[in-house]
Amino acid sequence: MRVIQAMAGAPQGGAEAFYARLVPALARAGLEQRAVTRPVPERLEVLARDGVPALEIPFGNPYLDLLSRWKFRGAIKAFRPDVVVTWANRATALCPSSPVAGHRFLKVGRLGGYYDVKYYRDCDHLVGNTPGICAYLRDKGWPAERVHHVPNFVDPPRRAAVTRDSIGTPPEATLVVALGRLHRNKAFDTLLKALAGLPGVHLWLAGAGPEEAALKALAAGLGLADRVKFLGWRSDSAELIAAADIFCCPSRHEPFGNVIAEAWAAGRPVVAAAASGPALMVKDGIDGLLAPVDDAGALGRAIARLAGDRALAAAVAAAGRARYEAQFSEPAVVRLWLDFFARIVGGGASCAASRG
Repeated sequence: MRVIQAMAGAPQGGAEAFYARLVPALARAGLEQRAVTRPVPERLEVLARDGVPALEIPFGNPYLDLLSRWKFRGAIKAFRPDVVVTWANRATALCPSSPVAGHRFLKVGRLGGYYDVKYYRDCDHLVGNTPGICAYLRDKGWPAERVHHVPNFVDPPRRAAVTRDSIGTPPEATLVVALGRLHRNKAFDTLLKALAGLPGVHLWLAGAGPEEAALKALAAGLGLADRVKFLGWRSDSAELIAAADIFCCPSRHEPFGNVIAEAWAAGRPVVAAAASGPALMVKDGIDGLLAPVDDAGALGRAIARLAGDRALAAAVAAAGRARYEAQFSEPAVVRLWLDFFARIVGGGASCAASRG
């Protein structure tokens, strides 16, 4: 089977990071692939390490996109894939419809958010990485048999945990770690307000974004300057999480919650706000604790509960690790993708025309 994986995204981002994990993992499992991607050096290096040939396409303004569409068509004509997987809106919109030069293929749109379905009209199948996204697509009129749920996988820590003294944190402190883009959707302001009621609890907050200045000002105003470390954008998120006593995902809006799976992979207990993704993902009281969205008091109480009950924290962490192994590890998710490809290719040629 031959598959093209097309990514038009920027150098950094959740979907972009997962693309750089999944495509090499599928190659290691024996799937023959070609990558179509923006010329991002780090991404190209990762693909090359596992022998995935990559066609660099600019993907940018409308003039570049004319070139991108032409080059994309050439890649399909040369490789003759069974399936083309397009990641998010731009790659999907610029992927030619089947057939190309007489060659038929199945066009699969992969969605990691609640995107406008107009970009996916000529897709044969859609893959959502959460049950909520899949339900959204069905509500928009997509037939259930052409909407498929395949979650992301995350990697466990490969190196030793980041040491507390390297970030100026007392070894005896209860350490909470949170990470993500510093954006209002992530609700780090709510986490800071929760921390204000938790004396002795320290926070490492890794990420960058438009709310950085406001969050730093809020931390200072709450008297948290000595207990909150703003770490900026980091490439060692797994090792940061591994250093934590508790991992927290306070998001107002979170379609999936990659970071929760990362915490489970590292064997850390999780506290999360019950946004759409975490609410479906976390079994409250079993493999994590949930708090209402935007409720700093409830979020603080959940953190305090784990900090004060080591047996509960250990049980929650162990249950999360088991969930990771069963559903969000590389072997589990790679098998789901391979089974998906085999199922749709075995079902016959392109069906977009029959869907209308």
